[in-house]
Amino acid sequence: MTFFAVNNLAIAFGGLKALEGISFAVDQGEVFAIIGPNGAGKTTLFNCINGIYRPDAGEIIFKEKRIDGLKPDRIARCGLARTFQNIELFNHMNTMENIMLGRHLFMKTGIFHGMAMWGKNSFAGREERRHRQKVEEIIELLELEAVRDKLVGALPYGTQKQVELARALALEPELLLLDEPCAGMNSEEKQDMIFWIKDIQDELGVTILLIEHDMKMVMDISDRILAINFGCMITMGRPDEVQKHPEVLKAYLGEDEDGQP
Repeated sequence: MTFFAVNNLAIAFGGLKALEGISFAVDQGEVFAIIGPNGAGKTTLFNCINGIYRPDAGEIIFKEKRIDGLKPDRIARCGLARTFQNIELFNHMNTMENIMLGRHLFMKTGIFHGMAMWGKNSFAGREERRHRQKVEEIIELLELEAVRDKLVGALPYGTQKQVELARALALEPELLLLDEPCAGMNSEEKQDMIFWIKDIQDELGVTILLIEHDMKMVMDISDRILAINFGCMITMGRPDEVQKHPEVLKAYLGEDEDGQP
């Protein structure tokens, strides 16, 4: 069974080919990284996967079903969640409230049920407790207890990144897309993020598709890596194989095959 696959994906904006002939498959339970220099097409690829862009050609398969062309909410309902390169949180809401927003796909209480929520044993009250219990589990996993009730806008940048990750996990995804989760973090925060990503993989069984510029993190955490440049595939394989590829050294690290700048 194919868990997730991209086949001959292509998209262009005007006369500019952003992606051309991208193909890869991700096995269930692995951490699969996508690397490349700025402008290589990595975020465009994510935007195609989660329905922000509609590709011009090719197909995207998730659990034997084509999802290319579906709207983002339909794709989320299939079991796919995403974090963004730029933090997309509600600064005037606290941590718990931001994470609870990730439960919206599971909420069944409509306006009339909500108006009738007079006690903890009402339908809406019971549903609220279930969702809060799930969110509390995520807060514990990512060690966010100390900021549960604090406004997100007042939190440090690294903690905001954790909250965004928590909100994505609230969707209970089977496939999690992480767009530069360590961008802007210091070395201690990066180590913590690596720890949490491994916990998400090991404890929750979530498959992770990762974009990241920090090559040390990518090499430490990834099972396999796809390297792209100018919207085209350079190579794909295990971290040690990709790291030594001459085109990767040239395009991504700014070195030739002898390791010289």
